[in-house]
Amino acid sequence: MEGADNGPPIQDRPHAQVYLSRDNEPKPVSRRDFSESTESLATIDAPPAEDVPPSKIYHPFSPHVLALLIPTSIFGVLARLGLEALVTYNGQSVFSLAYIQATGCFVMGVGLGLKAPFGRFYGPLYTALTTGFCGSLTTFSGWQVDIFDSWVNAGEYHKGGFLNFIDGLTKTWVTLAVSLASLSFGLHVSGSIVPYFPALRPPSRNFRYILSMTSVLAYAATIPAYFLLPANVRHQATAALLFSYPGTLTRYILSIYLNPRWKHFPLGTFTANTIGTALLGLFHVLQGLSSPVSPNACSLLQGLGDGYCGCLSTVSTFAVEVATLGRWKSWHYVLASWVAGQLLLLVIMGPSFWAGGVSKQAACTFQI
Repeated sequence: MEGADNGPPIQDRPHAQVYLSRDNEPKPVSRRDFSESTESLATIDAPPAEDVPPSKIYHPFSPHVLALLIPTSIFGVLARLGLEALVTYNGQSVFSLAYIQATGCFVMGVGLGLKAPFGRFYGPLYTALTTGFCGSLTTFSGWQVDIFDSWVNAGEYHKGGFLNFIDGLTKTWVTLAVSLASLSFGLHVSGSIVPYFPALRPPSRNFRYILSMTSVLAYAATIPAYFLLPANVRHQATAALLFSYPGTLTRYILSIYLNPRWKHFPLGTFTANTIGTALLGLFHVLQGLSSPVSPNACSLLQGLGDGYCGCLSTVSTFAVEVATLGRWKSWHYVLASWVAGQLLLLVIMGPSFWAGGVSKQAACTFQI
């Protein structure tokens, strides 16, 4: 559907540190404006809806919006898996997810700052970049499991309980600091780009439909890729691609329906992150059974964790909401999200580890 009003564009909201006036000249935004208004939380994921021609306003559930979430979700997962493989090595100084969360939040900041130009050109591209790509690149559930693995010393390193606590605490605050800093840096970069952003002609009707159909075909291509490519690739990537779009779509629906219900608490993002964390913990337990499942089931579990849970949960949107909420509201949101995730993992993963029925290091790995 087209023609719906989804609220003010990002430059008229506290997400960005640079606003655009009606004559497109940048003007500064005070920290008070940035932190106190929460009206925009309900529409972070929605396509732009104002200051664009009425015929180019897209309903949040327009087929064009939903279709473009497909390829960006796939690319987001591929970028996360590729970046994780690149920065994981013996003797690494920084935990792998820090790079992933920083990259996704930086791109998110750039996308937020360019929301109005995206709206004037093709609104669904904004949702595709922020909700699709950034939301699938960053992962809240992976962050929570990484912290819990530090508490229980899943790597079985030679260190005491106090050092395990320090390790988990470090992964907590460093991720928050890096994510918020990267988001701010992305907004700063976008503020420098916006005044020089070219005025592009909106795509034609035929081009929009071709783009949407191509996006749907991109997801259809993940099915033969899963079955035809080598089995080790299936475990490492193609299984995750199958579940990437369903995870992103679930998160998007939750955010659109639930975030507006509570003005001072992003209930939709909280629900998506909480469910994603619980499911990822369950999949880790199943993968860590002393009698592992078959290779095909193992690959599907890995794909559900990397694809569905990784795309269902997000740090990039979480960081925007933390930065947008007022000071105490943001602390409450962070603590509620973090505590809920850790308590769920304690209930789901803890008993299996301590009972000895599950190895701390997953036994479900594909044998090449």
